[in-house]
Amino acid sequence: MLRLLLELLPCLSLGVLIGRQRPGWIRPLSVPLVRYGVPISLMGLLLRAGLSWSLLGYAAVAVVVIAVMLTLSHQMDPLRRWIGRPALELGTCVGNTAYFGIPVALALLPAEALKVSIGYDFGATLLAWALGPFWLARGCSVPGEHQLRALWRHVCESPASRGLLGALLVHWTPWQQAVSDWLWWPARVVIVLALVVVGMRLGAIDPAQASAPGPQGSRWALQGTVIAKLLIFPALVLLLTGPLPLATAARDALVLQAAAPTAISVLLMAETQQRDHHAAALVVLRSTALALVTVPLWWWVLQKGLPWQG
Repeated sequence: MLRLLLELLPCLSLGVLIGRQRPGWIRPLSVPLVRYGVPISLMGLLLRAGLSWSLLGYAAVAVVVIAVMLTLSHQMDPLRRWIGRPALELGTCVGNTAYFGIPVALALLPAEALKVSIGYDFGATLLAWALGPFWLARGCSVPGEHQLRALWRHVCESPASRGLLGALLVHWTPWQQAVSDWLWWPARVVIVLALVVVGMRLGAIDPAQASAPGPQGSRWALQGTVIAKLLIFPALVLLLTGPLPLATAARDALVLQAAAPTAISVLLMAETQQRDHHAAALVVLRSTALALVTVPLWWWVLQKGLPWQG
């Protein structure tokens, strides 16, 4: 637990300080990080974990549970009335799996859980970048053909797609192990830089706006999104994966990835689409701060054991 805090807190704190003093640095750092750093990081992590059907299976689990949560938040009446905005619906289930969840896995879980965490991160990242802009743009008067074309473009431009393509190309060469070893530390550096950028974005949020009361409905929507992301979504993943024939470490990794705070990618997509980006920023801020408490609590719950484990 101490290792987790030592990895997360300094990076986030440094980012917050820089973000408050130099908010203009955020975009010059975040754009190349998303365009080049994330694919390289995913490529290194995928090669380190080893490309296998099990990794794709964990990616499929991520896609399924996120799709279930999105459907519930959009269709289930209590959640729909509680949240009710596309950006916040994404905020309930698209988590910071790469730059918060994977450091959590490295700090709290055994080594064999890394493949599970990477598989979940890959599936979640691919779904988020492929369908996130499409989800945010729903309701806009765009012809169906243009929507499908935009969806295909987002899939092709997804950092996860690029990372997977690079990993597949290297996987079939004699230099796979050498490239994997060489990329491991750059991948870790990208994780550290991404945590700093997350902190910078949090620091750039106006504290007065973050604490402003706002309309009652807006407050409920923000609170509901944070509760859904940090408590309801991990509980849903635990419920769905608990009865499956998974190793304890694999199940723990899936739940802790689900418990990660709302991803910075939700804010980036909301800013691009100009849809509730201020609300998305507040959700990222509050969920990241609270996750420093709720993620250790989830880990404690998982260590206590579950009823179906006998």
